[in-house]
Amino acid sequence: MMQKRLWLMGLGTALALQPAAAQTKKAPTPKPKTVVAAKPAATGAKLVETVVRKPGALTIPYSKYVLPNGLTVVVTEDHSDPLVHVDVTYHVGSAREQIGKSGFAHFFEHMMFQGSDHVGDQQHFKLVTAAGGTLNGSTTQDRTNYFETLPNNQLETGMWLEADRMGFLLDAVSQKKFEIQRATVKNERGQRVDNAPYGQAGEYIGRTLFPYGHPYSWSVIGSLSDLDASNVNDLKNFFLRWYGPNNATLTVGGDVKTADVVKYAEKYFGPIKRGPAVQNQHLPEPVLTADRYVSYEDNVRFPLLDMVFPSVPQNTPDEVAFEALAEIIGQGNNSLLYKNLVKTQKAVQAGAYSNTSELAGEFTLQARAFPGKGLDSTEVRLRQSLAEFEKTGVSDAALQRFKASREAQVVNGLASVQGKVSLLAAYQTYTGNPNYLAVELQRLRALTKADVQRVYDKYLKGKHAVILSVVPKGKPELVAHKDNFTVDKAGYQAPKDQYAGLTYVKAQDTFDRNVQPKSSGNPVVKVPALYEATFDNGLKVVGTRNTEIPAVTMLLTIRGGHRLEQADPAKAGIAVLTAAMLNEGTAKYTGEQLSAALDQLGSAVRVNAGNDNTTVYVQSLTKNIPATLAIVQEVLLHPRFDAADFARLKKQTLEGIANQVTLPVAIANNTYGRLLYGPASIMSVPAIGTTASVGALTLDDVKAFYAANYAPNVASLVVVGDVAEADVLPQLGFLKTWAKKDVVIPPTVAAIPQPDKTRVYFVNKDGAAQSEIRVGYLTSLPYDATGDYYKAYLTNYVLGGAFNSRINLNLRENKGYTYGAQSYFQSTRNPGPFTAQAGVRADATAASVKEFMSEISGYRTGITDEELAFLQSSVGQSDALKYETGGQKAAFLARLVEYDLKPDYVTQQAAILKNLTRADVQAAAQKDLPESMYVVVVGDKKQLPAVQALGYEVVELDTDGKPVPAAAPAPAAAVAPATPAPNEKIKRKSKDADGKKTKEKDKGSDAK
Repeated sequence: MMQKRLWLMGLGTALALQPAAAQTKKAPTPKPKTVVAAKPAATGAKLVETVVRKPGALTIPYSKYVLPNGLTVVVTEDHSDPLVHVDVTYHVGSAREQIGKSGFAHFFEHMMFQGSDHVGDQQHFKLVTAAGGTLNGSTTQDRTNYFETLPNNQLETGMWLEADRMGFLLDAVSQKKFEIQRATVKNERGQRVDNAPYGQAGEYIGRTLFPYGHPYSWSVIGSLSDLDASNVNDLKNFFLRWYGPNNATLTVGGDVKTADVVKYAEKYFGPIKRGPAVQNQHLPEPVLTADRYVSYEDNVRFPLLDMVFPSVPQNTPDEVAFEALAEIIGQGNNSLLYKNLVKTQKAVQAGAYSNTSELAGEFTLQARAFPGKGLDSTEVRLRQSLAEFEKTGVSDAALQRFKASREAQVVNGLASVQGKVSLLAAYQTYTGNPNYLAVELQRLRALTKADVQRVYDKYLKGKHAVILSVVPKGKPELVAHKDNFTVDKAGYQAPKDQYAGLTYVKAQDTFDRNVQPKSSGNPVVKVPALYEATFDNGLKVVGTRNTEIPAVTMLLTIRGGHRLEQADPAKAGIAVLTAAMLNEGTAKYTGEQLSAALDQLGSAVRVNAGNDNTTVYVQSLTKNIPATLAIVQEVLLHPRFDAADFARLKKQTLEGIANQVTLPVAIANNTYGRLLYGPASIMSVPAIGTTASVGALTLDDVKAFYAANYAPNVASLVVVGDVAEADVLPQLGFLKTWAKKDVVIPPTVAAIPQPDKTRVYFVNKDGAAQSEIRVGYLTSLPYDATGDYYKAYLTNYVLGGAFNSRINLNLRENKGYTYGAQSYFQSTRNPGPFTAQAGVRADATAASVKEFMSEISGYRTGITDEELAFLQSSVGQSDALKYETGGQKAAFLARLVEYDLKPDYVTQQAAILKNLTRADVQAAAQKDLPESMYVVVVGDKKQLPAVQALGYEVVELDTDGKPVPAAAPAPAAAVAPATPAPNEKIKRKSKDADGKKTKEKDKGSDAK
């Protein structure tokens, strides 16, 4: 329902295509014909409806238009920030694919970023990021969307870009681009599925729950065999079939005028020809005649059990009842699964989830057992919890908690223009009604206990489920039940061919699309107006008022965190464990009562500890601030410190530490940290601690740590949202009574000697489909906003900070080795590291190390004029996007306090950026990118000979960082990767500085 409408990111990134021969053993796919339009099409937009804001109602105002070619245009004006968000959603996802051609929708999402007739290769990324904007794309089972957030002066450019790839893509498609992006998609699958714990669980469930041939029976990302069998003409036909304007919705929001959006839509999208008609799909919900047990072995520590029942599609009346049922059975400290499995330490984690898509839904019970425990007993406990629900039913309090928390989710989801636009786009795509929020809110408010009980009785009680067991490798005896299901292909009938006779008809324009729209002057960005106060006990308060939504965000920051443990390294992990204990209850509330009180308000209060600070995050609707702050007082000043809670959290923490050896990313980060900081620094130890240190901690240790280090004189509070200074400060009286303490934050350990030469530290991970690489060293640069650290940030932007950075373009876009590569400087009050990193395809391990070192070394010679111009333009215009949401404003204010900054530091940064020269960048690169660095590689030992052949000294380590005894030398292996992707030397042009790391395509899961 509402909480998932923010469009959980699907899979993918971009590509471009051109005619090419088929490269599979199958019969070649017919090439689409190209036909030039004889005359311009009618482009005038028709107004369909206008929805205005009503007093007291939660509404997104908008106007909806339809162009003659079928494109729906939805516009919402929001003038609170100088930015715009452009979204084009195509009603096509993996559900439009066919057996043997899975992954096309996601693959095509990648291809859409690789240039079109009037936008060069990689220029979509470059133009958006050079304008200070962000961009992305995502694919789910049911839709694919592409979007940009831009300063308000770039509206026309955003629409020009989207229209060009809708109407002028295919002639820019080449076989080379096809091959590179096929390699990128494979890398993405390796990172998200094959090399991720439990990564294949969704695929097992899909093909077990749905009949063979059902469009949900395969994953969004597709199979490797289908990707290998695809050819460029398959993808071209996929585009021609599904990417017509009549199967799309253009949604634009932000600081815009509706008339301007409609004018640009008519100009750029209007001439594009209508595509083939697209009908909505309707399929019967799956029916199981018996429980279906399936299982597989994975590189995991905790056995996993998924029990999945068929439920209902999205946007149907029972959807909200299922969500309430999921919360009551398995979400939060008051749920049955928490009480029966987690609190009793019968499972590491347990939960229930309702996931709905356009054609079907799934209701899932999930639990992760402790190591060595069979899943048969876990299944019994899940079934017992369902039986308990049948007896206890739904309480009035549980229903009210659900409604309150959902209302808060809706309000907070509308904090950004992207949130509003995404919601409108989703509703229009699936229901044809952008105002469907009103329907969902009405269903939420009308929900009764009887509704929740009814959906349980109808869909779960006495019904069969798919029961998936994922067990550690070599432990098949831990499965819940012997497998009893195999896919039955009998009765499957292939759908009729929908791709015959497709033609590529280009629009004919009355203007020159090669001319990029010109933008007006840079948007006026205003740093929020602030108020400040300092209490007698030393607590600093900084706030700003924003009335856009009726909600408030607060962030209390207490200095210290993991670094406090430098005083007693034997207690590493105590900061994290102490923070976790504060979430477990207060003198007034048990953990369950605390969770219930917050849910009743729709509020959040969370305590977390990091390397440098402990934070208390507070989210509240404006009307509930007094009650929420009363809970904050309890959590912060009167923690419960219950022995049973401590025992449970300690056990879970120890299991989490032990689980790190199954995660290549965690192994790489831990190994890298030990090398950077050396054994004398607490920073060489993960913040979560070690088995030895956490195992020795006691509840008295936690109490003592809290008593010594939680204090107002090392803390600050920021307040952002719909509350005035005069109203909120009197409600903070409890913080004025918080007693000062002599908190001692240990000094930073003297910097360890830097590496005298570049060495490679190799950690074996048997069978790893990908290798994790870290390259870097510990700098001498603490954070500063206008000094050397800021200049180092600027210097790195072209190297590895932007999507179109040299590193990412080389390893991802040119070589096809990785799903994404980056580099960054990361410091706080204490100096931090420079790091370059990526997860790369296993057979490209050595070649990737070579390219990383080559890029870093080559960067010391300087950048081009075009790269400098891109850097200045991209970073310089990005301020328009920095202060939009409550979270963004809170982070900005917290930075001011943490580093004693004045709000005008952003003006100083702008001056530094404007005056930056190529010589400045080169000097900083030579100073801050030394020739000698640590290189960490975590991967299958089969890759070790090729790594050794690079010529660096190679040190083998185990997962604890201890040297592995040397084996007999292995024969040298070739460094060149076994890859079909082109291996072309990258050129040093401005296009190599495209995109931002934050704009990099961070897709979520297949059916996410």
